[in-house]
Amino acid sequence: MQRAVGSCVYLFERLMPDPFVIVILLTVMTSLFAIAFAPKGTPEVILSGWYKGIFGIFTFAFQMVLVLVTGYALASAPIIKSGLERLSRLAVGPCSAVILVFTIGAIATFLNWGFGLVVGAMLSKQVAKHVRVDFAWLVAAGYSSWVLWAFTGMSSSIALSIASPGNPLNLIEQHTHSVVPLSHTVFSTWNLLTGLAAMVLIPVIFILMRPAEGDIIAAGKDALEAAEKTSDLGDSSRADTFAGRLEGSRLCALVFVVAGAAYLAIEWTRHGVSLDINTVIFIFLLAGLCLHGRPRRYVRAVTEAAKVTGPMLLQYPFYGGIMGIMAATGLAEVVANAYIHVASTATLPFLSYLASGLITLFIPSGGGHWAVQGPFTIPAAMHLGASLPGTSMAIAAGEMAGSLLQPFWAIPVVAIAGVGVQRVLGFTLVIFLTAGSLVGFAYLFIVPIFAGT
Repeated sequence: MQRAVGSCVYLFERLMPDPFVIVILLTVMTSLFAIAFAPKGTPEVILSGWYKGIFGIFTFAFQMVLVLVTGYALASAPIIKSGLERLSRLAVGPCSAVILVFTIGAIATFLNWGFGLVVGAMLSKQVAKHVRVDFAWLVAAGYSSWVLWAFTGMSSSIALSIASPGNPLNLIEQHTHSVVPLSHTVFSTWNLLTGLAAMVLIPVIFILMRPAEGDIIAAGKDALEAAEKTSDLGDSSRADTFAGRLEGSRLCALVFVVAGAAYLAIEWTRHGVSLDINTVIFIFLLAGLCLHGRPRRYVRAVTEAAKVTGPMLLQYPFYGGIMGIMAATGLAEVVANAYIHVASTATLPFLSYLASGLITLFIPSGGGHWAVQGPFTIPAAMHLGASLPGTSMAIAAGEMAGSLLQPFWAIPVVAIAGVGVQRVLGFTLVIFLTAGSLVGFAYLFIVPIFAGT
């Protein structure tokens, strides 16, 4: 196992280009596929769809960046950081380290994907100070726990979309005039068992593929501590001035916290508790501001968070361009129909899972992904009598598997942790082959039986 994993890491480190180069190559590949197979794959339509896609995704892209930024700011609050530091002391060796990082990352991811993405990376840094481990291996464990959010987390984009009345992406409601509650998707027995099996298998695989002593590339403890000390500087630079006292005033921070909490209380009292992307961002903003306590500290935390979002801000629009090409030329419909024609009632969830993993390589976004694949998959499920919740969650699970190979969401993780993305993905490739196969097995043999229609 160690030799096989070492080969995967070796190949990724030497053959995989920078993620921005990957999005360029994927754009070219999508354009060539559109010319060859799409009904409207002319250069003019491709360029028009590409341009519109780049700028059409700005709102959603900014929302995703804010989820990450506010999640990072929350996770860097003193009480959270001290809690992660105390948790890191539970790790006494490589095996306990990887189990701890994976477990805490999975719990945080279940609550919210933005929070889990940051917590896994930050806990990896804390553990690496105390335990000698291959740092990329440990960060890969945290990232592998994060990808489970797509079908096992309460913030699953697809599950929330089909559970929200009136949501533009609630494609099931548009066809059936009914919503699918989370009890039929994220909290269904078949989905929970599938997620639990993956959560047990993944840490075992990481333990089996732990790098040999001679291959370990450990994190530099001094470098990690120096980075933290740098981010803590400047707290009292203007403490004695009027402006400094305002910046350090808890009362100023409480103005937003109290106002925001009052709005949520009124809204949820009138219309019931509901979570969408904007609400999640708002809650993270209020929680982070409350835990940091002072405006100056929260601004600095957000500034630190913004440093890791640069590659996302650059790449997200170009993934929107890929999505625009697929939608404008009809390539998305061609891809979806290709597997729908060979599907049956029992195999549609599994084939949706496979197609979803492929589409994730081109569109690494839950909402954008669903907007492309959902319009063709849901009518097919209704026509075949396949399970609507099962087919929908199969798409979410396929996104999980594809994210283990797609470097887009790994970018902020490696930026927070300070490790090369290529080496991290060398380890997640093994998880893709093992846990991905397990989940695929579930959607082929188990979900069609227990998910209903």
